[in-house]
Amino acid sequence: MQYNHRMKLIQQRFEIAKHQAGDRLDLALHQLLPDYSRSRIQQWIQQGFVLINQNSCKPRQKVYVGDLVELEVPEQISITDRPQSIEFEILFQDEHIFVVNKPANLVVHPAAGHRDGTLMNGLLARDPRLEQLPRAGIVHRLDKDTTGVMVVARNLTAHNKLVEQLQARDVKREYIAIAYGVVTAGRSIKSGIGRHPQNRKKMSVQNNGKPATTHFQVACKYAHFSQLNLQLETGRTHQIRVHMAHIKYPLVGDAIYSGRPRLPAGIKPELAATISEFKRQALHARRLSFEHPASLESVSFEAPIPDDMRHLIETLEQYD
Repeated sequence: MQYNHRMKLIQQRFEIAKHQAGDRLDLALHQLLPDYSRSRIQQWIQQGFVLINQNSCKPRQKVYVGDLVELEVPEQISITDRPQSIEFEILFQDEHIFVVNKPANLVVHPAAGHRDGTLMNGLLARDPRLEQLPRAGIVHRLDKDTTGVMVVARNLTAHNKLVEQLQARDVKREYIAIAYGVVTAGRSIKSGIGRHPQNRKKMSVQNNGKPATTHFQVACKYAHFSQLNLQLETGRTHQIRVHMAHIKYPLVGDAIYSGRPRLPAGIKPELAATISEFKRQALHARRLSFEHPASLESVSFEAPIPDDMRHLIETLEQYD
Protein backbone atom coordinates (compact mmCIF):
# COMPACT_ATOMS: atom_id res chain seq x y z
CA MET A 1 0.00 0.00 0.00
CA GLN A 2 1.19 3.46 -0.78
CA TYR A 3 0.44 6.54 1.27
CA ASN A 4 -0.44 9.87 -0.27
CA HIS A 5 2.86 11.76 0.15
CA ARG A 6 1.04 15.06 0.87
CA MET A 7 -0.51 13.49 3.94
CA LYS A 8 1.23 13.92 7.27
CA LEU A 9 2.37 10.65 8.80
CA ILE A 10 3.04 9.52 12.33
CA GLN A 11 6.31 7.59 12.01
CA GLN A 12 7.99 6.12 15.05
CA ARG A 13 10.47 3.34 15.86
CA PHE A 14 10.83 2.02 19.39
CA GLU A 15 12.97 -0.63 21.02
CA ILE A 16 11.27 -2.33 23.95
CA ALA A 17 13.11 -1.66 27.20
CA LYS A 18 13.54 -4.04 30.12
CA HIS A 19 10.79 -2.47 32.22
CA GLN A 20 8.22 -3.11 29.44
CA ALA A 21 9.14 -6.76 28.84
CA GLY A 22 6.06 -8.97 29.13
CA ASP A 23 3.58 -6.11 28.61
CA ARG A 24 0.86 -6.24 25.97
CA LEU A 25 1.82 -4.42 22.78
CA ASP A 26 -1.08 -1.95 22.98
CA LEU A 27 -0.21 -1.05 26.57
CA ALA A 28 3.50 -0.65 25.79
CA LEU A 29 2.72 1.62 22.83
CA HIS A 30 0.26 3.67 24.87
CA GLN A 31 3.01 4.27 27.42
CA LEU A 32 5.35 5.38 24.65
CA LEU A 33 2.69 7.51 22.90
CA PRO A 34 0.58 8.97 25.75
CA ASP A 35 -0.99 11.59 23.44
CA TYR A 36 -3.00 8.85 21.71
CA SER A 37 -5.73 6.76 23.30
CA ARG A 38 -5.25 3.05 23.83
CA SER A 39 -8.28 2.31 21.65
CA ARG A 40 -6.74 4.34 18.80
CA ILE A 41 -3.48 2.43 19.16
CA GLN A 42 -5.39 -0.87 19.11
CA GLN A 43 -7.05 0.20 15.83
CA TRP A 44 -3.67 1.01 14.31
CA ILE A 45 -2.34 -2.43 15.24
CA GLN A 46 -5.42 -4.17 13.82
CA GLN A 47 -5.14 -2.15 10.59
CA GLY A 48 -1.55 -3.30 10.07
CA PHE A 49 0.17 0.02 10.76
CA VAL A 50 2.37 -1.51 13.47
CA LEU A 51 5.06 -4.18 13.08
CA ILE A 52 7.12 -6.06 15.64
CA ASN A 53 10.49 -7.10 14.22
CA GLN A 54 9.00 -6.52 10.75
CA ASN A 55 6.14 -8.97 11.37
CA SER A 56 2.37 -8.49 11.71
CA CYS A 57 1.11 -8.39 15.29
CA LYS A 58 -1.94 -8.17 17.55
CA PRO A 59 -2.85 -5.75 20.36
CA ARG A 60 -2.69 -8.45 23.05
CA GLN A 61 0.68 -9.76 21.87
CA LYS A 62 3.42 -9.60 24.50
CA VAL A 63 6.62 -7.68 23.84
CA TYR A 64 10.15 -8.54 24.92
CA VAL A 65 13.41 -6.73 25.56
CA GLY A 66 14.98 -5.59 22.29
CA ASP A 67 11.83 -5.98 20.16
CA LEU A 68 11.77 -3.37 17.41
CA VAL A 69 8.31 -1.78 17.13
CA GLU A 70 7.71 0.23 13.95
CA LEU A 71 4.73 2.54 13.54
CA GLU A 72 3.71 4.32 10.35
CA VAL A 73 0.22 5.80 10.48
CA PRO A 74 -1.49 8.47 8.38
CA GLU A 75 -2.95 11.09 10.73
CA GLN A 76 -6.08 11.26 8.61
CA ILE A 77 -7.86 8.30 7.15
CA SER A 78 -5.53 7.40 4.77
CA ILE A 79 -4.39 4.69 2.56
CA THR A 80 -4.44 5.06 -1.19
CA ASP A 81 -3.51 1.77 -2.76
CA ARG A 82 -1.21 1.53 -5.67
CA PRO A 83 -1.55 -1.77 -7.49
CA GLN A 84 1.42 -2.47 -9.73
CA SER A 85 2.29 -5.18 -12.19
CA ILE A 86 5.00 -7.12 -10.33
CA GLU A 87 6.36 -10.40 -11.63
CA PHE A 88 6.07 -13.33 -9.20
CA GLU A 89 4.69 -16.85 -9.36
CA ILE A 90 1.53 -17.96 -7.57
CA LEU A 91 1.91 -21.61 -6.61
CA PHE A 92 -1.66 -22.01 -5.34
CA GLN A 93 -4.74 -19.90 -4.86
CA ASP A 94 -8.30 -20.26 -3.70
CA GLU A 95 -10.79 -17.80 -2.23
CA HIS A 96 -8.95 -17.82 1.10
CA ILE A 97 -5.21 -17.74 0.39
CA PHE A 98 -2.49 -17.07 -2.14
CA VAL A 99 0.69 -19.16 -1.93
CA VAL A 100 3.48 -17.18 -3.55
CA ASN A 101 6.96 -18.07 -4.81
CA LYS A 102 8.85 -14.86 -4.01
CA PRO A 103 11.80 -14.13 -6.31
CA ALA A 104 15.07 -12.52 -5.25
CA ASN A 105 15.40 -8.72 -5.25
CA LEU A 106 11.76 -8.19 -4.28
CA VAL A 107 10.84 -6.35 -1.08
CA VAL A 108 7.75 -7.80 0.60
CA HIS A 109 6.00 -4.57 1.65
CA PRO A 110 6.62 -0.82 1.35
CA ALA A 111 9.07 0.73 3.79
CA ALA A 112 11.59 3.53 3.89
CA GLY A 113 13.51 3.41 0.63
CA HIS A 114 10.98 1.07 -1.02
CA ARG A 115 7.71 2.97 -1.33
CA ASP A 116 6.48 0.83 -4.21
CA GLY A 117 7.55 -1.98 -6.51
CA THR A 118 6.96 -4.47 -3.70
CA LEU A 119 5.22 -7.81 -3.41
CA MET A 120 2.37 -6.00 -1.67
CA ASN A 121 1.86 -3.74 -4.70
CA GLY A 122 1.82 -6.79 -6.94
CA LEU A 123 -0.70 -8.58 -4.73
CA LEU A 124 -3.04 -5.59 -4.87
CA ALA A 125 -2.91 -5.80 -8.66
CA ARG A 126 -3.86 -9.49 -8.49
CA ASP A 127 -6.70 -8.94 -6.00
CA PRO A 128 -7.83 -5.35 -5.22
CA ARG A 129 -9.93 -6.66 -2.30
CA LEU A 130 -6.71 -7.15 -0.36
CA GLU A 131 -6.86 -3.40 0.23
CA GLN A 132 -9.30 -4.16 3.06
CA LEU A 133 -6.82 -6.36 4.96
CA PRO A 134 -3.88 -5.43 7.20
CA ARG A 135 -0.79 -5.23 5.00
CA ALA A 136 -2.81 -6.59 2.08
CA GLY A 137 -3.01 -10.02 3.71
CA ILE A 138 0.73 -10.48 4.24
CA VAL A 139 1.22 -12.31 7.54
CA HIS A 140 4.97 -13.10 7.40
CA ARG A 141 7.89 -12.02 5.30
CA LEU A 142 11.11 -13.05 3.62
CA ASP A 143 14.13 -10.80 3.28
CA LYS A 144 14.49 -8.95 -0.02
CA ASP A 145 17.05 -11.42 -1.40
CA THR A 146 15.68 -14.61 0.14
CA THR A 147 13.57 -16.58 -2.32
CA GLY A 148 10.76 -19.03 -1.79
CA VAL A 149 7.30 -19.82 -0.57
CA MET A 150 5.01 -17.46 1.36
CA VAL A 151 1.31 -17.60 2.24
CA VAL A 152 -0.96 -14.54 1.95
CA ALA A 153 -4.48 -14.26 3.38
CA ARG A 154 -7.33 -13.14 1.09
CA ASN A 155 -9.94 -12.43 3.77
CA LEU A 156 -9.94 -11.34 7.39
CA THR A 157 -10.85 -14.75 8.79
CA ALA A 158 -7.96 -16.38 6.95
CA HIS A 159 -5.67 -13.56 8.06
CA ASN A 160 -6.52 -14.00 11.74
CA LYS A 161 -6.17 -17.79 11.63
CA LEU A 162 -2.81 -17.66 9.88
CA VAL A 163 -1.46 -15.07 12.33
CA GLU A 164 -2.62 -17.29 15.22
CA GLN A 165 -0.80 -20.29 13.72
CA LEU A 166 2.38 -18.29 13.27
CA GLN A 167 2.26 -17.00 16.83
CA ALA A 168 1.60 -20.52 18.13
CA ARG A 169 4.57 -21.80 16.05
CA ASP A 170 2.28 -24.22 14.21
CA VAL A 171 3.52 -23.18 10.76
CA LYS A 172 6.38 -25.37 9.53
CA ARG A 173 8.99 -23.42 7.56
CA GLU A 174 11.74 -25.33 5.77
CA TYR A 175 14.74 -23.77 4.02
CA ILE A 176 17.76 -24.79 1.99
CA ALA A 177 21.04 -22.87 2.27
CA ILE A 178 24.66 -22.98 1.14
CA ALA A 179 27.16 -22.12 3.87
CA TYR A 180 30.89 -21.51 3.98
CA GLY A 181 32.82 -24.34 5.62
CA VAL A 182 32.31 -28.08 5.98
CA VAL A 183 29.65 -28.57 8.64
CA THR A 184 30.31 -31.81 10.48
CA ALA A 185 26.77 -32.55 11.67
CA GLY A 186 23.34 -31.03 12.13
CA ARG A 187 22.22 -29.46 15.37
CA SER A 188 19.78 -27.06 16.96
CA ILE A 189 20.81 -23.48 17.65
CA LYS A 190 19.03 -21.78 20.53
CA SER A 191 19.81 -18.22 21.52
CA GLY A 192 18.40 -14.77 22.03
CA ILE A 193 18.35 -12.50 18.99
CA GLY A 194 18.09 -8.72 19.16
CA ARG A 195 19.01 -5.57 17.30
CA HIS A 196 22.79 -5.17 16.96
CA PRO A 197 23.98 -2.59 19.51
CA GLN A 198 26.19 -0.72 17.02
CA ASN A 199 24.66 -1.43 13.61
CA ARG A 200 20.89 -0.95 13.67
CA LYS A 201 20.49 -2.64 10.27
CA LYS A 202 21.78 -5.91 11.69
CA MET A 203 20.60 -8.41 14.25
CA SER A 204 22.89 -10.32 16.61
CA VAL A 205 22.90 -13.09 19.18
CA GLN A 206 22.28 -11.59 22.61
CA ASN A 207 21.69 -13.09 26.05
CA ASN A 208 18.67 -10.84 26.63
CA GLY A 209 17.35 -11.05 23.07
CA LYS A 210 14.11 -12.63 21.94
CA PRO A 211 14.26 -16.46 22.08
CA ALA A 212 15.10 -18.02 18.71
CA THR A 213 15.55 -21.65 17.67
CA THR A 214 16.87 -22.95 14.34
CA HIS A 215 17.25 -26.65 13.52
CA PHE A 216 19.43 -27.83 10.64
CA GLN A 217 20.80 -30.97 9.01
CA VAL A 218 23.67 -31.39 6.58
CA ALA A 219 22.30 -32.31 3.14
CA CYS A 220 25.63 -32.41 1.30
CA LYS A 221 29.29 -31.68 2.06
CA TYR A 222 31.63 -30.19 -0.50
CA ALA A 223 35.36 -29.46 -0.29
CA HIS A 224 34.90 -26.05 1.36
CA PHE A 225 31.12 -25.58 1.58
CA SER A 226 27.98 -27.27 2.89
CA GLN A 227 24.40 -27.58 1.70
CA LEU A 228 21.99 -27.41 4.63
CA ASN A 229 18.33 -28.15 5.28
CA LEU A 230 16.93 -25.87 7.99
CA GLN A 231 13.70 -25.54 9.93
CA LEU A 232 12.58 -22.48 11.85
CA GLU A 233 10.92 -23.00 15.21
CA THR A 234 10.72 -19.22 15.63
CA GLY A 235 10.74 -16.48 13.02
CA ARG A 236 13.03 -13.68 14.16
CA THR A 237 14.41 -11.11 11.74
CA HIS A 238 17.40 -12.57 9.80
CA GLN A 239 17.28 -15.59 12.12
CA ILE A 240 18.95 -18.22 9.91
CA ARG A 241 21.58 -15.77 8.70
CA VAL A 242 22.41 -14.63 12.23
CA HIS A 243 22.53 -18.14 13.68
CA MET A 244 24.73 -19.61 10.94
CA ALA A 245 27.16 -16.69 11.13
CA HIS A 246 27.23 -17.06 14.92
CA ILE A 247 28.45 -20.67 14.70
CA LYS A 248 31.04 -19.63 12.06
CA TYR A 249 29.25 -21.06 9.01
CA PRO A 250 27.86 -17.91 7.35
CA LEU A 251 25.80 -18.17 4.18
CA VAL A 252 27.40 -17.71 0.79
CA GLY A 253 26.59 -14.28 -0.66
CA ASP A 254 25.45 -12.74 2.62
CA ALA A 255 27.18 -9.37 2.53
CA ILE A 256 25.75 -8.31 5.90
CA TYR A 257 26.74 -11.31 7.99
CA SER A 258 29.66 -12.88 6.07
CA GLY A 259 31.27 -9.79 4.52
CA ARG A 260 33.17 -9.97 1.25
CA PRO A 261 33.29 -13.33 -0.59
CA ARG A 262 35.64 -15.69 1.22
CA LEU A 263 37.45 -17.78 -1.36
CA PRO A 264 39.26 -20.81 0.07
CA ALA A 265 42.80 -21.30 -1.18
CA GLY A 266 43.21 -23.62 -4.12
CA ILE A 267 39.63 -23.73 -5.41
CA LYS A 268 39.08 -23.90 -9.16
CA PRO A 269 38.73 -20.55 -10.99
CA GLU A 270 35.26 -21.50 -12.24
CA LEU A 271 34.03 -22.13 -8.70
CA ALA A 272 35.74 -18.98 -7.42
CA ALA A 273 33.92 -16.96 -10.09
CA THR A 274 30.55 -18.50 -9.23
CA ILE A 275 31.00 -17.76 -5.52
CA SER A 276 32.14 -14.18 -6.19
CA GLU A 277 29.26 -13.51 -8.56
CA PHE A 278 26.57 -14.81 -6.21
CA LYS A 279 25.28 -11.47 -4.96
CA ARG A 280 22.61 -12.50 -2.44
CA GLN A 281 22.42 -14.80 0.57
CA ALA A 282 22.17 -18.40 -0.63
CA LEU A 283 18.91 -19.03 1.20
CA HIS A 284 15.65 -20.39 -0.19
CA ALA A 285 12.35 -21.02 1.63
CA ARG A 286 11.65 -24.39 0.08
CA ARG A 287 8.53 -25.65 1.86
CA LEU A 288 5.70 -24.16 3.95
CA SER A 289 3.22 -26.33 5.86
CA PHE A 290 0.20 -25.13 7.84
CA GLU A 291 -3.47 -25.70 8.56
CA HIS A 292 -5.66 -24.32 5.79
CA PRO A 293 -7.67 -21.49 7.42
CA ALA A 294 -10.98 -22.64 5.90
CA SER A 295 -10.82 -26.42 5.46
CA LEU A 296 -8.61 -26.87 8.57
CA GLU A 297 -6.72 -29.57 6.65
CA SER A 298 -2.93 -29.80 6.85
CA VAL A 299 -1.45 -28.49 3.60
CA SER A 300 2.10 -28.15 2.33
CA PHE A 301 3.51 -26.14 -0.56
CA GLU A 302 6.98 -26.23 -2.11
CA ALA A 303 8.84 -23.67 -4.22
CA PRO A 304 11.46 -25.01 -6.67
CA ILE A 305 15.07 -24.00 -6.11
CA PRO A 306 15.70 -20.85 -8.20
CA ASP A 307 18.07 -20.91 -11.16
CA ASP A 308 20.90 -18.95 -9.54
CA MET A 309 21.02 -21.22 -6.51
CA ARG A 310 20.70 -24.35 -8.63
CA HIS A 311 23.67 -23.17 -10.71
CA LEU A 312 25.65 -22.62 -7.50
CA ILE A 313 24.87 -26.15 -6.31
CA GLU A 314 25.74 -27.69 -9.69
CA THR A 315 29.05 -25.85 -9.75
CA LEU A 316 29.90 -27.02 -6.24
CA GLU A 317 29.14 -30.59 -7.27
CA GLN A 318 31.21 -30.28 -10.45
CA TYR A 319 34.32 -28.85 -8.80
CA ASP A 320 34.12 -30.63 -5.45
